[in-house]
Amino acid sequence: MNSDFSALRYALSTPAGKTWVFTGDSITHGLLHTQGQRSYTEHLHELIRGDLERTDDIVINSAISGWRLAQILDDFERRVAMWRPDIVALMIGTNDCSTGGVFPVIEPDAFRGSLRKFVRRVRERGALPVLQTQPGIDIANAPERARIGEFAQAVRDIAAEEGVVLVDHYARYGEFGDGGAAGGLLNDPFHPNGAGHAMLALEFATSVEFPAHLPTMRHLEERVDARQRSAGTGLTRSGRGIRP
Repeated sequence: MNSDFSALRYALSTPAGKTWVFTGDSITHGLLHTQGQRSYTEHLHELIRGDLERTDDIVINSAISGWRLAQILDDFERRVAMWRPDIVALMIGTNDCSTGGVFPVIEPDAFRGSLRKFVRRVRERGALPVLQTQPGIDIANAPERARIGEFAQAVRDIAAEEGVVLVDHYARYGEFGDGGAAGGLLNDPFHPNGAGHAMLALEFATSVEFPAHLPTMRHLEERVDARQRSAGTGLTRSGRGIRP
């Protein structure tokens, strides 16, 4: 357990209101591909301000569809700093890994450097960073994003080097087979659908040790387990040792 994780657990043990900022690209933005269902940040909002009864907490989603990490760094004041956050959760890389389109190709090492810069900027403002790997994708139908595994590893590397709390969605999606596409978690080759967002929320909440008995945790667990059973993976959330 690193010091950031201990600090996060302590922050959640005190009644003082906290400000959470979630930022990133279209996956965190959470539009269109959920088809009217809740995005993962909306599920987490219910967990934090509902189930945990942290009504003084504020949950902000500043993500923008199509963005890369360089754009977030360039607009750091608006995306992060102006909200005076206590906790900043970043999920980015699905666009950064792409070799298609009009944007320049980003190498994994450059992405690592940008992640490190982001983490240090967050800490300079007295907030706790949380890094999230990208969810898996259907590489066969999004070959321009075939490097996504390298970019997920870059997130893991910086989390380890900087002692940052990590939520590893990429690994969790991989349990469904071939980047998650076989599990029916995607609305298109790289955007999670409603079930995919339920899994993102559950993985985040489990990783930061929200109590498993919370009603929303149970609802998310049941939904993910149902998706796993329908996909024929034979995996269950309880089988992964969800915390009591």
